[in-house]
Amino acid sequence: MHDFSLNNSDQYFDVLKEIGNIGAGNATTALAQLLQCKVDMKVPQIRLLDFSEVGAAIGGEEQLMAGVYLIVEGDITGSMMFLLEEKAAHSLVAKLMQSEETEGDFTEMELSAMKEIGNIIVASYLNSLSTLTGLSIMPSVPDLCIDMAGAILSVPAIEFGEIGDKILMIQTEFSDEKSLNGYFILVPDLESYDKILSALGL
Repeated sequence: MHDFSLNNSDQYFDVLKEIGNIGAGNATTALAQLLQCKVDMKVPQIRLLDFSEVGAAIGGEEQLMAGVYLIVEGDITGSMMFLLEEKAAHSLVAKLMQSEETEGDFTEMELSAMKEIGNIIVASYLNSLSTLTGLSIMPSVPDLCIDMAGAILSVPAIEFGEIGDKILMIQTEFSDEKSLNGYFILVPDLESYDKILSALGL
């Protein structure tokens, strides 16, 4: 098992940044094609966090978010999430459906559109990770939930909480006319961290 506080952590972090940049770039391109409009992106912030720190890092556990959650299988295993502030989710869905932006509960159709957006963004990140490492990474069908951040985060926490290891969080600000904050969270299991490091030659 690697100790991230030791020698290879800086190098590992640089590689994670690279994965974050490529993934966010791919996600922006895919989003622009899907929405048929220009989407800009700020350089993503990449952080390695303890699971307990994630709630605060995404603006507090009470914040309403749309969360797309899936299990990753193949050469690496673990789980992955893409979280978007509820307002940003409404904005993207309205754009995709070419309708007026709504507030409050999402209709079935809006939920389906949000799942599609999440799917495309998540696939973009996974493809960049797969391309850089040469590892086969297969996502499960994603689940979507609209809830407080703390409740959404409790799903992988139950599954991976015992591990007590670091998770990778990539915060990306997309913008068309408005800026939208999205958070991409990867929780590989410990063996997968080793595989990622080995594949990257660290």
